[in-house]
Amino acid sequence: MEWYQDFPHIGYDLEGKKIYKPIRNKDELDKFLEKMENPDYWRTVQDKMTGADIKLTDEQVDLVHRLQKGQFGDVHFDPYEPAIDFFSHEVMIHPVTNRPADKRSFIPSLIEKEKVSKLVHAIKMGWIKPRKPKEDTPTYYDLWAHEDPNSILGRHKMHVPAPKMKLPGHEESYNPPPEYLPSEEEKLAWEQQEPAERKLNFVPRQYRCLRAVPAYSRFIHERFERCLDLYLCPRQRKMRVNVDPEDLIPKLPKPRDLQPFPTTQALVYRGHSSLVRCLSICPGGQWLVSGSDDCTVRFWEVSTARCMKTLPLAGVVKSISWNPNPTICLVAIAVEQSVLLVNPSLGDKLLYGATDQLLESYVAPEEERVQPVQWVAATTEEHGKGIRLVVQHSRPVKQVTWHGKGDYFASVLADNSNMQVLIHQTSKRWSQNPFRKSKGLVQCVLFHPIRPYFFVATQRYVRVYNLLKQELTKKLMTNCKWVSSMAIHPGGDNIICGSYDSKLAWFDLDLSTRPYQLLRHHKKALRSVAFHKHYPLFASGSDDGSVIVCHGMVYNDLLQNPLLVPVKVLKGHALTWDLGVLDVLFHPTQPWVFSSGADGTVRLFT
Repeated sequence: MEWYQDFPHIGYDLEGKKIYKPIRNKDELDKFLEKMENPDYWRTVQDKMTGADIKLTDEQVDLVHRLQKGQFGDVHFDPYEPAIDFFSHEVMIHPVTNRPADKRSFIPSLIEKEKVSKLVHAIKMGWIKPRKPKEDTPTYYDLWAHEDPNSILGRHKMHVPAPKMKLPGHEESYNPPPEYLPSEEEKLAWEQQEPAERKLNFVPRQYRCLRAVPAYSRFIHERFERCLDLYLCPRQRKMRVNVDPEDLIPKLPKPRDLQPFPTTQALVYRGHSSLVRCLSICPGGQWLVSGSDDCTVRFWEVSTARCMKTLPLAGVVKSISWNPNPTICLVAIAVEQSVLLVNPSLGDKLLYGATDQLLESYVAPEEERVQPVQWVAATTEEHGKGIRLVVQHSRPVKQVTWHGKGDYFASVLADNSNMQVLIHQTSKRWSQNPFRKSKGLVQCVLFHPIRPYFFVATQRYVRVYNLLKQELTKKLMTNCKWVSSMAIHPGGDNIICGSYDSKLAWFDLDLSTRPYQLLRHHKKALRSVAFHKHYPLFASGSDDGSVIVCHGMVYNDLLQNPLLVPVKVLKGHALTWDLGVLDVLFHPTQPWVFSSGADGTVRLFT
């Protein structure tokens, strides 16, 4: 039938004409209605030959039920009726069959004879070996048959003979020399001591002759303890591994093979009268800017240590950041409750002129948007100093940092609400608060150099947020008490965190959320850490007045772990008020490092 499924006919009659299928024009709805309304629907089947609907009778329905249960089709068939036994246990006089016996049943078989003669021939020729009779004698194995007679057996090799008892000395004598006999005070002290603390577990006594010596009172006690010592003390030879201590130290390359790195102090930038908190450098590496507690910002020429410009401000400069975009000449300065965007007007006139034009081309939107900060254009007096925009915050600003493209910057406020971190867009003069709730005191923030990630360091953790998906990607455990600073490798897969408990944690973001290495090179709190943009170098500045430069090689091969080697300790800053180096910064192109200290100087090491 299935061969005709796609045809309008279902076969041919005797004349060879097609037998057409009956027209069935019932659709699903008709079937459903019939199913609902027709009480005999369940016992109606369709005959595929004629297409007619046939209603099954009760007998046919019973038959179907029986077959489904695996019973016999016929109702009257009894499968358990008693069987008629052919052969009964009673011996009959007549056989069951009266067929005469075959002739072959009493004549030796010729085929078997042939087979046997072949086997006999094969045994004679030695092609077939007849089975050997089994020997019933038990077999014994000599375990030590192959033992080397000269070697000591394993059991005996590890045997440690029982330690001998200490031989009695003069104090055990029945008539010891007078200096061995204790005085009354010594006897009293011996009695007051704990049994474990006593040097001798008996008091030496003097007898005039050997016959006067009584039986030893602790004899049985001591014999029993000796037996316990012999059978309870584990006597096993400890296999000592002779390890050379030198082999345990990891093989690190020599610092001179890892050059270039800064080694000597080249220049000192003098001019600030108080501690220099923060440093930043222009993307070309020609100008350096420093912010100090003497309420000034100074712009220096890197190559000559000449102060090009001094910008007096209303308060202490907490953080400073030069725009990393080489086509924009802007410096963000965090002073008290505001962030100032300053055009230093240094270097290429076209460049800083274009920056001013870019800022002046801003068109305010028609409707005012609610922002967490206020963007205020500079007054004429401030404009003369170089200040172009003032972003007024509600709380004092701790840190300011730019995004790599140079349009966005983030600021950190000294506050413990959810308003601690704000992200600002310079071109649209628009600020937003990315976090709904506070996760702790934010110490510092960073933008990822290539991907849309944002790093937020609280006291103990570093959280990595995806800015596109607006979700937390990772939470790094720093294993430090209080994070002070962090820096990200230009490749973007490794970050370092400095902490006030003098640890530096290196994280490999692909590897784990825990530090790949914790370096404890500094004696005091770390104030600042920095990576070099191109060379495999990172540096840390500490309150012990030193800058430690380390070689930190990150390999393209994902299976190879980063190589961290401390290469140089740079000293030069004098300790002032127990503060040493407050900020470190690498030159963008050269293997040079700048450090600013509490002694009011900035130093360049090359």
